Amino acid sequence: MKNILLSFLLLFVFTTVDSAADTKNLEIKSDLEKQSVIDVTKTRFESLSKLTKVIGTVEKYYVDDIKLEEIINKALKGLMQELDAHSTYMDKKYFKEMQIQTDGEFGGLGITVGMRDGALTVISPIDDTPAYKAGIKAGDIILKIDETSTLNVTLDEAVGLMRGKPKTPIVLTIVRKGENKPLSIEVIRDIIKIQSVYAKTIGKDILYLRVTSFDKKVAEGLKKAILGNKTFKGVILDLRNNPGGLLTQAIDVTDLFVSSGVIVSQKGRDESSEERFSAKSSTTLTKAPLVVLVNGGSASASEIVSGALQDHKRAILVGEKTFGKGSVQVVLPINEEKTEGIKLTIAKYYLPSGRTIQATGITPDIISYPGNATQEPDADFKIKEADLKKHLESELEKVDGNDKLKTKTTTKTTTKTTTKTTTKTTTKPKEDKKISDVITAEDLLKDNQLKTGVDILKSLIIIENK
Repeated sequence: MKNILLSFLLLFVFTTVDSAADTKNLEIKSDLEKQSVIDVTKTRFESLSKLTKVIGTVEKYYVDDIKLEEIINKALKGLMQELDAHSTYMDKKYFKEMQIQTDGEFGGLGITVGMRDGALTVISPIDDTPAYKAGIKAGDIILKIDETSTLNVTLDEAVGLMRGKPKTPIVLTIVRKGENKPLSIEVIRDIIKIQSVYAKTIGKDILYLRVTSFDKKVAEGLKKAILGNKTFKGVILDLRNNPGGLLTQAIDVTDLFVSSGVIVSQKGRDESSEERFSAKSSTTLTKAPLVVLVNGGSASASEIVSGALQDHKRAILVGEKTFGKGSVQVVLPINEEKTEGIKLTIAKYYLPSGRTIQATGITPDIISYPGNATQEPDADFKIKEADLKKHLESELEKVDGNDKLKTKTTTKTTTKTTTKTTTKTTTKPKEDKKISDVITAEDLLKDNQLKTGVDILKSLIIIENK
């Protein structure tokens, strides 16, 4: 009985000790949390005091008389620039410019620009726009806009400088890879009207789809082109020099080729802000082999499409590494009148595999560089065994100067040429109409990346049909 009482007593003592220890631990934890809150509050107060002191010192001692409002604006501008290349402070002037860009017509150049390593860089010129026709290229670094240096100029300020009245000239001084000195290129501003989708055929089996930017009509335009061509066995999707556009269109375009799974996800600093966008089998139009062309001018929405298709192993990517713009910005007013605001990065895009696009870009499966396709030298001079004797006879005539043979050859050639020319003249209008919708063998030889893509696609078609 004594042993039992002793056991209960010891159990009571240990339980009491444990309870006391738990209470003490909770008190310590509570004290630490309180201290942490006090430290954070103190740090915030000290930081704000430091900012206030610096602003007051600048206002009082700076060599020029700067008003407090201007100092604050400069401080805000510097803060946003230091965050990332896409976040920016917009004063009344640039906030108004942004609204014009979104809602109204304006005279522009037709280029998409971004900040890369602090330099104002052309992401891509848009097809058939003033900049494209003037010869501006993806990767060009803009040093000056007219006489204004772009050093320490924000992205929105640069866009504001390039925008202006239609039919007015602007001179861009650019640095281009491979050139020994800066180039000055004059561009005439114009109202930018973009055709976002082009559809052509290559031979009998290949449908070529070119997307220049992701505006609100892209998915519908591609759908129309795919349904309108019943004979294709493979598709080339050309996203080169496509600066991006609407996220919804990027999702809808990918959905045309992918029947299930995540297309892209959007993640912010909080897990609760994550959004996922998935493919639906009901909107998939084709399962034909697919090759996607990309380059350094492919950015944002075009990277989402190409990256998602690559992750789903739905397409082979051909070309060069893409630009690497995979972040989400929102515009937030910062005053009651909504005349000033900030453009703030709030999230990043992630591909189905979980990789990010931001600052890394998409690496193609097959690296291919621009320029003319490689051809075998002197291919036109190649002679088959059956033609060798005739060829050598004609070469001998040139040396011996046989007049009869010359006359005979000349007459034959003239007759043949006349007949050929007459036939060609009769059918020319029809040929011109067809060529606009067709990419010829000669066109392929002028575009090495497209030629590489077509050769790969032909192989995929052969494998698919076995």
